[in-house]
Amino acid sequence: MRKLALPDEILLSIQQPARYIGGEVNMCVKDPKDVAIRFAMCFPDVYDIGMSHLGIQILYDMFNRREDIYCERVYSPWTDLDQLMREKNLPLFALESQDPIRDFDFLGITLQYEMSYTNILQILDLSQIPLHAADRGEDVPIVIGGGPCAYNPEPLADFFDLFYIGEGETVYYELMDRYKENKRANGTRLQFLELAARIPGIYVPAFYDVTYHEDGTIQSFRPNRPCARERITKELVMELDQVNYIEKPLVPFIKVTQDRVVLEIMRGCIRGCRFCQAGNVYRPMRERGLDYLKEYAARLLTSTGHEEISLSSLSSSDYTQLEELITFLIETFKGKGVNISLPSLRIDAFSLDVMSKVQDVKKSSLTFAPEAGSQRLRNVINKGLTEEDILTGAASAFHGGWNRVKLYFMLGLPTETREDMEGIALLSEKVAETYYDEIPKEQRRGKVQVVASSSFFVPKPFTPFQWARMNTKEEFIEKANLVRQKFREMLNYKSLKYNWHEAELTVLEGVMARGDRRVGAVIEEAYRNGALFDSWSEYFQESIWMEAFKTCGVSMDFYTTRERSLEEIFPWDFIDAGVSKEFLKQEWQKALKGEVTPNCRTQCAGCGARKFKGGVCFEGKN
Repeated sequence: MRKLALPDEILLSIQQPARYIGGEVNMCVKDPKDVAIRFAMCFPDVYDIGMSHLGIQILYDMFNRREDIYCERVYSPWTDLDQLMREKNLPLFALESQDPIRDFDFLGITLQYEMSYTNILQILDLSQIPLHAADRGEDVPIVIGGGPCAYNPEPLADFFDLFYIGEGETVYYELMDRYKENKRANGTRLQFLELAARIPGIYVPAFYDVTYHEDGTIQSFRPNRPCARERITKELVMELDQVNYIEKPLVPFIKVTQDRVVLEIMRGCIRGCRFCQAGNVYRPMRERGLDYLKEYAARLLTSTGHEEISLSSLSSSDYTQLEELITFLIETFKGKGVNISLPSLRIDAFSLDVMSKVQDVKKSSLTFAPEAGSQRLRNVINKGLTEEDILTGAASAFHGGWNRVKLYFMLGLPTETREDMEGIALLSEKVAETYYDEIPKEQRRGKVQVVASSSFFVPKPFTPFQWARMNTKEEFIEKANLVRQKFREMLNYKSLKYNWHEAELTVLEGVMARGDRRVGAVIEEAYRNGALFDSWSEYFQESIWMEAFKTCGVSMDFYTTRERSLEEIFPWDFIDAGVSKEFLKQEWQKALKGEVTPNCRTQCAGCGARKFKGGVCFEGKN
């Protein structure tokens, strides 16, 4: 029987002790003495969030298929346990074996969101691993990062030994094999890093030097040893049906954010929204086969006992066999209490028909994402959605029995005008009017409810908007207030609700998103002064961050509001994400002119992803 790392008196004194004891359904159990490599997989947020992350479930399953690797999990201790561990000098531990993370060979950290960066330092600190890679000896784990934020790893460069750029199913096994070889040969940490640097998709920050111009922009970014590549090309799984999916997902004992089975139906997107990083870095769009998905859907539901299956993708409506898949799921699990969740649908006649079959319409609301309040601005961002599409979809939804609609917008987009902002309220009003125009009074199920939400725009690497100026906190708040005031002028004001995200958090996210190595010192300074769980509004302390920027002599405006020239070298330019910088420049210039680019299935835009020789780029071609 496992001995728990935390004594009973601590477990009984903290919130949700089940976050730290492991033992969940489908947890992998191995004897650590029987394996060659121990890998601690970390999501740097609380267990409830981390257990809902599909990427970790996929890698956990993939690693543990190998007999010589034992992959275990670790999450950020919540604030109550964090404090106790520091007071009592307790080392952070893995859920499966309850052994200290420091005893592992690897600590792999998922980089999902920029505002979790201080939690990464918490993980290292509580694991008693030196924060800086340069200070680590032979007796601590190799720290490797991967995930969406690894497409600009530079703000975290000082804290990581390695970064894995791209999808994990391709070269992780090769990396583990090089580690075993180096271990057998009694090689050093440095020798392993040199071996790793030769593997495609692996980036070792210590093997690169950066110089800067007097104005603070990057002058050069070059390898400092022969084993390091000039450019790191992202890793990509081109044939999704040829890699195993999860057969037995972990099932927690407590309620987590996504309490359901997740079936990934495709990767990438054909739409080309100019603000969307995922839509660019996961190109080209690749689908899983229908038979593959049918087989895994049955396995997942059988092995977990979950009563809901979610079909995961960036744009589910674009999956070519969606109708057949939905029909199969409905027929197979009819009467078995299984609900089907369909996020990321474009609201059209087919989607509404499908949703009416799989959802309890009395309890659900429909979500539209116009992103911008005017057609002009939707063209700028290449949204590919007209006002007619939105209102027709809303009308169909209202006739189908829905009377609650959520609308998602962004404020602070490039070229935005007052008319664009006020358009958010005007479009919301038109959606409400559609309900009252389309549904006779005697057939209405109460008032319509239209909830409009604004996030604030953050320019991200590998998007056409990576050159864009970002708004200040004050500008964001002023814009949100302008929209709120316009909502109050609407005739159907009582049927409308408007809310927006935190501007302070957004500006900081913008610094991290386009930051360089100099931002690392700010992250460390903020962490040492108490910054933790920054993505949780109740714990985010703006003053700590402002003081950290001041202490480190780093300007926030340099990374946010500064205009960028098309010739500037970006911190992430050494990464080849598939989309060429020339294509992104063209899209940026088209955006400024309000020109639309067709989706990938309509016409190839020449983004550069064809070089991967698969996916949507070659649909219907021999």
